Amino acid sequence: MMVKAKSVEIGDEERVKRILTDPKLSAIKAMLEKDHAIDCLLLLYLGRGKWKEAKDFMRENGLTLSDGTFRARMIEIEELGLAKSERIDPLKKKYTKTEFGEKIAKLLLEFFDKLEV
Repeated sequence: MMVKAKSVEIGDEERVKRILTDPKLSAIKAMLEKDHAIDCLLLLYLGRGKWKEAKDFMRENGLTLSDGTFRARMIEIEELGLAKSERIDPLKKKYTKTEFGEKIAKLLLEFFDKLEV
């Protein structure tokens, strides 16, 4: 017999199973687990989907983000449908949020707002 903690609500186990097994949700979860994924989603939300804009914002706030990490995360974010890219020149792209990307970013902001102590 399995005993559940009192704080777990009815249906939570099914919700967790869905997150872990649904191909789209598990792909988003896996991407969010990577270094700087949330940083890149929030930068995208702020309209800083170009490397120079992202780098400048991070530096202004005493944070670091490498060019390679930024590009790798943005490619993954785009593959998940959270962003779309526009070629600036043969080597550079600018990323903009999609409606789905904006929804995810707003949910992340709400999540962190609720954690404020």
